[in-house]
Amino acid sequence: METYFLKAEDIFRFYDRISCDFELYVPVKIEIPSRVKCDYGFSLPGDDYLLKKYSPVRGAVSLDDNTKVSNGVNKEEIVFNEYRTIEPTRTFFTPAKEEICSYFEEETKKPKEKPLALCGIKNCDLFSLKIQDFVFLGGNEPDPLYEERRENALIISSDCTSFKEVCFCKAFDINPHVSEGFDINLSPLNDGYLVDVGSEKAKKIIESIKDILTPATAGQLSAREAKRDSVIKRLQGHLSHHKIPKKDTLQDIVLSGYNSQVWQEQVLTCVECAGCVFMCDTCHCFLLTDERSVENAKRLRIWDGCMFKNFAKVAGGANPLKMRYMRLRNRYLKKFDFFIDNLGIQACCGCGRCIEVCPGKIDIRYILRKLYEEKFLPTH
Repeated sequence: METYFLKAEDIFRFYDRISCDFELYVPVKIEIPSRVKCDYGFSLPGDDYLLKKYSPVRGAVSLDDNTKVSNGVNKEEIVFNEYRTIEPTRTFFTPAKEEICSYFEEETKKPKEKPLALCGIKNCDLFSLKIQDFVFLGGNEPDPLYEERRENALIISSDCTSFKEVCFCKAFDINPHVSEGFDINLSPLNDGYLVDVGSEKAKKIIESIKDILTPATAGQLSAREAKRDSVIKRLQGHLSHHKIPKKDTLQDIVLSGYNSQVWQEQVLTCVECAGCVFMCDTCHCFLLTDERSVENAKRLRIWDGCMFKNFAKVAGGANPLKMRYMRLRNRYLKKFDFFIDNLGIQACCGCGRCIEVCPGKIDIRYILRKLYEEKFLPTH
């Protein structure tokens, strides 16, 4: 793998080059009061990040049409995100609501989309894309919309330099830095970034900006390893208090805990908002619906979730997941039994988004720990 050094002052030339061929999204810091506090005395950051569209022409980031901001966001507000963004990466590949066909396709044909470039993607999100790829690219018929976006997208990942209270990727042996699945990776140093080239697609881009890159030195590579080791050590120290079960026990404890009281205990505060489902980077269920108007009729795909009461309801009215605790249990069975059986990995990347969004304070770390204790540390 080729690795170069990019000076901090040249980062916008890098962004400008990417945006020539791609619709580039970059991280911007936002302020949202954190719902989850650390119980173990750690001083952890509470900042949050979103990916916003980069606009080199205006020197700004353009926001969604519905956002009432006239001049966009200044380039100075673009930052290096210390950890994953609020929104799950899947939102860019399978939007929450999208038109998948129109009955008058020739009249409503849209211009071809520019391929995506996502900057600031973390290793937990890359792990989650393995689940999305299995669902939308596996089987006999790959999803054409997902396939096109995924194949054409440029993934610009970056190292985590810190973590939030809810982050627990390392509990599942997922490092806070990448090793595969990216096109370009950025690792911050004091005066710039190490740039790893991970694909042929990326090589062509890097060749065109060689004037702002220099080969990485042994000292720079060593400094990066020290930074990475430091983050891992701090994260492991934090996770030691949560006592999250090892990944090789997950399937066993979830199956053994089928009749555990933890499901009914935890679901008491669930308001069925499905925030855990919609913020999850590995969830993927959807519903097809038709939308009609005077001019046209469309078929839409919208996100659906197993925590909704009618999710498993069949045409005759029967519902195998009638009770909320059953739906909560089913969510864990899917993540830690079905996917381990069929893909060999759990459908959880340890991003902690579900913990952060839940108004009922349902914590996946707590549930897994309780199931482990009931299985291996029974009290009499």
